[in-house]
Amino acid sequence: MSCEGEAGPPPHLEWKFSQVFGDRTAGEEVQEVDIISAIEFDRTGDHLATGDRGGRVVLFERTDTKEHGDRRDTERLDYPISRHPEFCYKTEFQSHEPEFDYLKSLEIEEKINKIRWCQTANGALFLLSTNDKTIKFWKVQEKKVKKICDMNVDPSQVVGNGSIAGPSISTSAKVHLPNGGFSERPYSCLSNDVLSPPGGIPSLHLPVVASQETSLVARCRRIYAHAHDYHINSISNNSDGETFISADDLRINLWNLEISNQSFNIVDVKPANMEDLTEVITSAEFHPTHCNMLAYSSSKGSIRLVDLRQSALCDTHTKLFEEPETPGSRSFFTEIIASISDIKFGKDGRHILSRDYMTLKLWDINMDAGPVATFQVHEYLRPRLCDLYENDSIFDKFECCLSGDGLRVATGSYSNLFRMFGCAAGSNESTTLEASKNPIRRHVQTPSRPSRSLSSRGADTNGNVCDFTTKLLHLAWHPTENSLACAAANSLYMYYA
Repeated sequence: MSCEGEAGPPPHLEWKFSQVFGDRTAGEEVQEVDIISAIEFDRTGDHLATGDRGGRVVLFERTDTKEHGDRRDTERLDYPISRHPEFCYKTEFQSHEPEFDYLKSLEIEEKINKIRWCQTANGALFLLSTNDKTIKFWKVQEKKVKKICDMNVDPSQVVGNGSIAGPSISTSAKVHLPNGGFSERPYSCLSNDVLSPPGGIPSLHLPVVASQETSLVARCRRIYAHAHDYHINSISNNSDGETFISADDLRINLWNLEISNQSFNIVDVKPANMEDLTEVITSAEFHPTHCNMLAYSSSKGSIRLVDLRQSALCDTHTKLFEEPETPGSRSFFTEIIASISDIKFGKDGRHILSRDYMTLKLWDINMDAGPVATFQVHEYLRPRLCDLYENDSIFDKFECCLSGDGLRVATGSYSNLFRMFGCAAGSNESTTLEASKNPIRRHVQTPSRPSRSLSSRGADTNGNVCDFTTKLLHLAWHPTENSLACAAANSLYMYYA
């Protein structure tokens, strides 16, 4: 099965390390607030945003295209440019602060759950960021800061307290008034009728604008709050550039970017009696080109495609995608590992990539009988599901992504590993890399008789150590090139092929 045409499979990619931001030395303790919790490229791939558990958003800007001129010009050249994507730190800002809901006695974390880029305008960058309860719309723009020099008073004419010294001013002299009288008040007094001495103050002159520096300023344009009773797990921009959706466990709301005090509930799976609740919404995303279509996944492993043209409340789906359960395979963990943690539309809008605990699945929206391809990610962990349940690792939510050309898919795993698979016709490409400066280094082998009591470590089928305490949950594929950004704790690693 493939996600593209019937041409032969593309050659396997050789991945190389490009950059790392937030690199830490061996043994350095990672602060909880510095752990990256969201990654997103913008539509052009020239900007990258990350969010962390401390509520901060950090922006990075691509620099290699500036050095080689306009990227469209270089793409027209017949010879390849020997470069790879390089990014530099641009700016950062505090997006969310910790809050407390006094009505529900609930602490609201500042952790950034999702970031989504919006359309740029007038050289400014726009993006949405959300924590568990509140979505914010940010504008990041360069502001010119004027620097003034040659202030009113020369430094040589200023004494300790800032008063003017010199022979032309006498603080104790009498002020002669026009009618022949005089005043005992000194010139230094602050009154509305103060007079300048004859001949004026020689040291007083107009300030001069010497230079204009540019600084990036992030401003919160709108706050979309009080619309979700449960934790927000997804936000997604619409292709119309005007609206977006936000999803929690039971509801999906539709917003207009310009209106922050009103949203429309378009999906509601909350039963009349909460005891009848059998599944929750885990992820939601708009179609990349059709503004009336969106997809959302559930904890039962199904994906529903809905059409906003059918009805205002889209409780009935247009299509349902789910894989039939194999007879006799059901166990206590079946529903837990079937829960979909992330879905992504392909750039073509025809394919949906989903990630559950064990696998990556690729779906064709024109074929609802089952996935067109399934990639095994954690099959070697099946014998250890009991241990994973006891240490809560089985509930980890791994993200997934597709390449811009739709030929490959990627997702994260434990021990800071991430995996890439080819999904073109006939492709058997499968690559496992480690989020480090040496991504293809050989991993340490486990002892010949590993201890069964070890709860935070395991071993894969090749005998490689699997550390459940280090997990790569978040990653993003560059929209136009074979370049990946992935987060390992507080470090952002970049790779290219």
